[in-house]
Amino acid sequence: MSLNSFGHLFRVTTWGESHGPALGATVDGCPPGVAIDEAQIQHWLDRRKPGQSKYTTQRREPDQVRILSGVFEGQTTGTPVQLMIENTDQRSKDYSEIAEKFRPGHADITYWQKYGIRDYRGGGRSSARETAARVAAGGLARAALNALVPGIEIRGYMTQIGPHGIDRDRFDPDQIDANPFWCPDATAAGDWADYLDGLRKSGNSVGAVVEVVARGVPAGLGAPVYGKLDTDLAAAMMSINAVKGVEIGEGMAAATLTGEENADEIFMGNDGRPVYSSNHAGGILGGISTGQDVVVRFAVKPTSSILKPRQTITKSGEAAEIITKGRHDPCVGIRAVPVGEAMMACVILDHLLLHRGQIGENRGSIG
Repeated sequence: MSLNSFGHLFRVTTWGESHGPALGATVDGCPPGVAIDEAQIQHWLDRRKPGQSKYTTQRREPDQVRILSGVFEGQTTGTPVQLMIENTDQRSKDYSEIAEKFRPGHADITYWQKYGIRDYRGGGRSSARETAARVAAGGLARAALNALVPGIEIRGYMTQIGPHGIDRDRFDPDQIDANPFWCPDATAAGDWADYLDGLRKSGNSVGAVVEVVARGVPAGLGAPVYGKLDTDLAAAMMSINAVKGVEIGEGMAAATLTGEENADEIFMGNDGRPVYSSNHAGGILGGISTGQDVVVRFAVKPTSSILKPRQTITKSGEAAEIITKGRHDPCVGIRAVPVGEAMMACVILDHLLLHRGQIGENRGSIG
């Protein structure tokens, strides 16, 4: 049984472990003729790589990507694209003391129960290091989207750390790249810095909420009833390490609204296309994109590797105390932002290719 792949036509298979020699992705189904090189993919990997601020793990990985196949003379050939990222800063000895213990909150115990073997060096395959491969694949997906539907923009940012959220009245997209939290609220970013400093120095961690928005997505992507765009987006975001909840549009808050409040009223725009009074649906109705912004939000749990002593058991079933040493993110949600963007890009491209294969151009006209 192999479940390391996702996607339908644009299909991504990731491989490798946190402390292995390398990791990467094999991407099948990318259209031919897409202009791409390593520098374009590297741009996105540089946004995710560790050690860029004191608020992320200090593991020093250049995350340098190599394209091993599927690209010739600067263009995709339509054959599988192999992407590889070498690991260069593993410190496996940091994990030697926990080889026989299960870390609370980690996949150690479930991997052991399922397979009877686990890679205790940073979690092996269950490590968030695996997401570097997704970001590389997402860079390729972005290039293909730009070639097929120019103008699509995918942007992620943090809206909450622990109990501290942004003020949407202060939302400034120019602030997203101006602070280490991808935060669109400069005031909140300053508050988060102080809050996270205290947690980091105490050896603790905290969770976060990340929002990803895709603008310029054409209407018609997604298919009823089991190929819904929001179904695949939810699965993609939920597959990211440490994610424990996903919302589309209004999400859980929709339960507090009345039908009158929740309904996005429809009008004809001056360009002859429908416009909406609001976007509670997150740009998706009946599993099909409306042409509005596609809005996805996901919750990331606190990093489980902390310097606080926790009670656990050993493989032999004995009680034990554990402190997870090493270099860890006090808030893993920070580096989840570019990962969420990558998964959005992969899913949108996949559904665009599916739509073109079955429908071609949208068949229903209005007006």
